[in-house]
Amino acid sequence: MSFVFPPPAPPAVAIVGRTERFPVHRIYCVGRNYAAHAREMGKDPEREAPFFFSKPADAIVANGAQLPFPSRTSDLHHEIELVVAIGTGGANIGISEAPSHVFGYAVGIDLTRRDLQAEAKDKGRPWDTAKGFDRSAPISAITPAAAARLDDSKIWLKVNGALRQQGALADMIWSVPEIIAELSTLFELAPGDLIYTGTPAGVAAIKSNDVLEGGVDGLEALQVTLV
Repeated sequence: MSFVFPPPAPPAVAIVGRTERFPVHRIYCVGRNYAAHAREMGKDPEREAPFFFSKPADAIVANGAQLPFPSRTSDLHHEIELVVAIGTGGANIGISEAPSHVFGYAVGIDLTRRDLQAEAKDKGRPWDTAKGFDRSAPISAITPAAAARLDDSKIWLKVNGALRQQGALADMIWSVPEIIAELSTLFELAPGDLIYTGTPAGVAAIKSNDVLEGGVDGLEALQVTLV
């Protein structure tokens, strides 16, 4: 097959303990999946059906990277998240079957241009410029599911060593199997899909030269620096 210009390298994520990499197909994100975060965003945290938005696959950023501060925002926010890596695709996946579709788990940060998001909400517009911009999805290496121990895991984020976000995966309104099951009714999931599963309370602004460190107990920690 020939191309009019060389295609870009496919986005991929490192895997803990392996030389192979995880090729990224799509990135899905769950909105307001922790009650305390829903409240801090001025929303009712009642358990309604989850909603989703997406980021382009090449928005991923490797662990340890230095990120240029994004354009067109003066209110960039951090959102620490558990990321689910899909290894086996499918549509209309049952809740009980969902865990068998998981390849592994990682730590991610959903970077958000909060000012652009607020404007989009006010005008009833899509969130693409607020959520799906370049380098908006930092992620740690993926821990294979068989090696991940997430029972009672805490999730946290520090900025310049100061704790900003802290919670527990048990605080999620929708569990990982429920998220997979619901998402698979909207899209046919494919190997290589990543799902950012929502963030606990404590989201706040960050600026150039800030160092972000985040983690989920049992997974490789994530660190990136804004420059």
